[in-house]
Amino acid sequence: MKLFKQLLVAPAALGLLAPVAATAAELNLDSVNKYASEEQVTSISQFSDVKPTDWAYQALSNLIERYGCVAGYPDGTYKGARAMTRFEAAALLNACLDRVTEVTDELKKLMAEFEKELAILKGRVDGLEAKVGELEANQFSTTTKLKGIATMVLGGASEGSNASGLGTGNDASEVTFNYDVRLIFDTSFTGKDLLRTTLRSGNFANSIFGNGNTGLEVAFQEDQAGVDTVGINRLFYQFPIGESFTATFGAKVRQDDMLAMWPSVYPADTVLDLFTYAGAGGTYSLNLGAGAGIWYQKDGFSLSANFVSNEVAAESSAFGVDEAYTFTAQAGYAGSNWGVALAYTYADFSGVGAFGANPYQGNGGLSAYWQPSEASWVPSISAGVGFGTSNVDVIDDNYSWMVGLQWADAFMKGNALGMALGTSGQLRTGAPTGRGIVTDNGESNLAYELWYKFQVTDNISVTPAFFWIENSQTVIGGPGSGDDTYGALIKTTFKF
Repeated sequence: MKLFKQLLVAPAALGLLAPVAATAAELNLDSVNKYASEEQVTSISQFSDVKPTDWAYQALSNLIERYGCVAGYPDGTYKGARAMTRFEAAALLNACLDRVTEVTDELKKLMAEFEKELAILKGRVDGLEAKVGELEANQFSTTTKLKGIATMVLGGASEGSNASGLGTGNDASEVTFNYDVRLIFDTSFTGKDLLRTTLRSGNFANSIFGNGNTGLEVAFQEDQAGVDTVGINRLFYQFPIGESFTATFGAKVRQDDMLAMWPSVYPADTVLDLFTYAGAGGTYSLNLGAGAGIWYQKDGFSLSANFVSNEVAAESSAFGVDEAYTFTAQAGYAGSNWGVALAYTYADFSGVGAFGANPYQGNGGLSAYWQPSEASWVPSISAGVGFGTSNVDVIDDNYSWMVGLQWADAFMKGNALGMALGTSGQLRTGAPTGRGIVTDNGESNLAYELWYKFQVTDNISVTPAFFWIENSQTVIGGPGSGDDTYGALIKTTFKF
């Protein structure tokens, strides 16, 4: 069909189907017969009156070189500027149709030779069409995609961080088996916007991995008051404004949902929660609550600004007015395999009486990452530092840092090996403000984790891990007198 279309278009371009100027009385049948029987030309250069500047030069060249169905006049001319008789047009069209017949015969031979293979392919295509039709008929939504993450953790720790009783009554040491499940519904109405709704449930709250320095990332921001209860973990809407701006607002949105870039490639779904904050826990606090933000992004450079009302401290407020909140601004650059970001977060504790009148804290952070273009013995590197100051004596000035390494395809393709070292104790959990607001000077405490992820299938992974925390934090405002904490676990993750 494509060849037939080309044959129709080319003669039209050459004026073959234009109105005929010659009348019946003017026709020279001898000339027509000579035209039709003349030996076919093989190159457009054989025509003395056709120049590269002629508007139909390329179309005529294609007809000659690709199909060989163009003849000239005995004097070596084509006479493309004069009107063509119907007989001459018929002669040219007949010659081209002969070539079409030759090509068709070749195709028929090929089809006969590969008849079995073509039949198999046709059967597969029919099968795929049937499956696609079944999926379309049974899909629950044409605009929404569902993703799920289910995690189970078996492990324990000795001399936990809540020995002073500041936590939720956890034992100082215990072995526990916990779970966390998230169902993520991503909806798009225009193809460029995003409405995200996340349902979450788990039972880490009453275990040694529920909070404190031994808190795991997988347990982060579970509904601590509703163990084994399904709740809304995210509800926000994100949409573009022009080509470079993106806006986000939501009744339940987290700080990093409204940042143009995250300045770390150290996996956020590994072990200890304190290594989730790009080395600057007070700055990248991952505050969760009602909020809004906007970012600008172009050619790798980005600027972000967002506001989040802390959901624990401000649960009685509509949008954090006179309640605890964070305001974050970030400037960053993300290249093909590296990135760096500078950020500042102002945290206001108004409405939280535990710290006196009008407490606040300012936190700055510089974080960066680099990763090799291909998996090798060289690991990806993520590092960050943070500094904070406050008008609350019990919080005091503080700093934090973290370095994380990850080897992709370690020992076996698809698996990964990683470790991290940094400060512990810089994040306070639980009442009165919840995560994401309060920090303390835990800079004299060190923490370390080592893990190896077995990628069993594309959807299942098993991660054994070990961690150690120096002089576990037992009181807010400074390093506690607790013993070092040691722990180990096996985490199994299912993604669907």
